[in-house]
Formats: sequence, C-alpha cells, structure tokens
Amino acid sequence: MNIISAHSLHNYIRSNIRCSLWIRSYFTYYPTCLGTGKRMNMFNAINNAMDLALEEDKSALLFGEDVGFGGVFRCSVNLRDKYGSRRVFNTPLCEQGIAGFAIGVANTGATAIAEIQFADYIFPSFDQIVNEAAKYRYRSGGLFDCGSLTFRVPCGAVGHGALYHSQSPEAYFAHTPGLCVVVPRGPIKAKGLILACIRDPNPCIVFEPKTLYRAAVEEVPTEYYTSQLGKADILRHGKDVTLIGWGTQVHVLLEVAETAKLKLNIDCEVIDLVSILPWDTDAICSSAKKTGRVIIAHEAPLTQGFGSELASYIQEKCFLHLEAPVKRVTGWDTPFPHVFEPFYMPDKHRCLSAIHDIVKF
Repeated sequence: MNIISAHSLHNYIRSNIRCSLWIRSYFTYYPTCLGTGKRMNMFNAINNAMDLALEEDKSALLFGEDVGFGGVFRCSVNLRDKYGSRRVFNTPLCEQGIAGFAIGVANTGATAIAEIQFADYIFPSFDQIVNEAAKYRYRSGGLFDCGSLTFRVPCGAVGHGALYHSQSPEAYFAHTPGLCVVVPRGPIKAKGLILACIRDPNPCIVFEPKTLYRAAVEEVPTEYYTSQLGKADILRHGKDVTLIGWGTQVHVLLEVAETAKLKLNIDCEVIDLVSILPWDTDAICSSAKKTGRVIIAHEAPLTQGFGSELASYIQEKCFLHLEAPVKRVTGWDTPFPHVFEPFYMPDKHRCLSAIHDIVKF
C-alpha cells in the first residue's frame, strides 16, 4: 500500500480541482491601465486611500467591527499601528451604533470613515443613514450637515456567501435624496472614489464588491487623487448595443462585448455607471440614442433593482431613438442562494443571450 505524504496529497488535490475553480468564477477581470503606479489589488488600494486620508486630515477617524485588527478583508491593516487606537479602532457589533456615532463625528466637523462589515448587515443602520445623515442639512436649514461622512460597505457575490454575505442593496439607498452612492470596478477607481467621497460635502456610501478585493489588480498611482462623483465611464465604444453595469458586472459585460463582436459581429458599447446616486444621465442617454438598444445588468434582484430606474428614464427620454425595449439581466427575485449561486448570477451566457434577443427584436 502506497503512503502519500500530506504535501503530495495537497498538490494532487490542487491540480485536480483547479479547473473546476476556474469554471466556478463567473467573470474575467479587465484591468484599467494608466501606465504608471504601484501594483496593488483592490484592498491594498483602499488601504492606501485611507492611509492618505488619515495622514492629510488629522481629524479623520476610521472605525468599524474588527477595523482595528485590519478588518475581515484586511482593508485597514496596519493603520491602527500607524495612527493610534484613538483614530483607528474597533466598535461593538452594532451597525445602528456605528452609523449613529459616525453622524455625530461628522456633525462636529471631523471626518468619519465607517466600515459596515457586510452590506447584508447595513439594514439595522438604515434609519440612521436615510433619516438622519441624508436629511441633516435640510432639517437644520443648513446649520449642520454630515459632510465628511463615508460608509465603506463590502457587497455582492463572492462564491460562497449565501443569503447573508452576498447581497447588493444599492437600490435601497438610491431612493434617498442627500446621499451619494458609488460602486468601484477595481483598485484605481476604488481609491479615487473613496478619497472623493471623504472630501464630498454629502454623506457617501461606497459599496465595494468584495470578490474584487484580491481578484482585481492594477497599477495604482501612489499619490492622492480623486475620481469624479456622478460621472460614468465609457470603457468600450460601440454602435449597436449599449451595455450598462457597475462593480463586478462591468467585467462580465466587457467579456460579453468581445464575444458578441467575435461571434455575432455585434458592436457593443460598455458603460460603467460608477455612481448610482447621482447618476450620469447625459452619458447614458447619449449612448442609448446612438445605439438604439440598451441592456442593463446587475447582481441585485430584478424587481425594483436600480436597473428599473435606468430603464424607466431611458424609455422616457430616449423613446423615439430606441429600436427595442430596454432589457435587464439581473439576479432573480429570490433570496441569494448558496450552492445555486452560479444559476443566480447574471453571467456572460445570460447577457450574450440578451444581446442576441435585443438585436433580433
């Protein structure tokens, strides 16, 4: 009987499951290339952004569940050692308390960077964010505000998160005037958006697709820079179909656009919406009028997902330019599944099918 060492067994297992692991992944990452910078994954870039913010603004505080230890995704690693436990610290497991404390910090004129450990757990703080933070300036007649308040919120599918660690709740907050809501697609954008949100005079929520924390790697500029809020990015120009997404879904759409051109000779324009609230109506309508066909894709469920607002606006403002009704490819109207996650996701196959259908309409 042959005796296999633990090391040999480990290598054997890895070599035999590697293929299935690649198949399980539902997207291929498309990096943004600026030509200069330091190689970072997304959590490194976020860490760098918060490091710069804490260094520049001595009033800035960074806090959340396990943040002092580096956080469950390591985004705040080493920052407590550098800036001290009075500026970078853990909070109790109470999202409502985290939000309430952050509002108080911002109201005093200091800068609050609060982490909600998972987007799925943001709902206990919902009242604080939408009824207090978002309305503070209006309620006080401009005497007080919650500018310099940023919530960092890991969100979205990760391959094994199931119903309590996979949700994308951006649409809930998009219904609230007074908030800014953004979703980065990679390290360069994540750093720029976080620094822009920290400087913005409105309370901001940065939903960070957690599957990109390590999967997304780019050459990120090391200096302090910001990305414009409320501005979409056109990542691929095309003339036949407009594809709109945000976060991880952008990479699905970029791959689908390549496949559509190669196999169907359909030229797709791909837009990263970036900013959910406010969103770039000019860029979206300009593209919709050019192509006449629009597909919106997001991980959140279909009903009342933010794609509903986009579709409604496009059909109201661009109706006479459209060659087909706006289509949505989204998650299903069910709780987020565990073992059936691959069937839930708006993957490249569903998106490619939608392109075929909208062109044949």
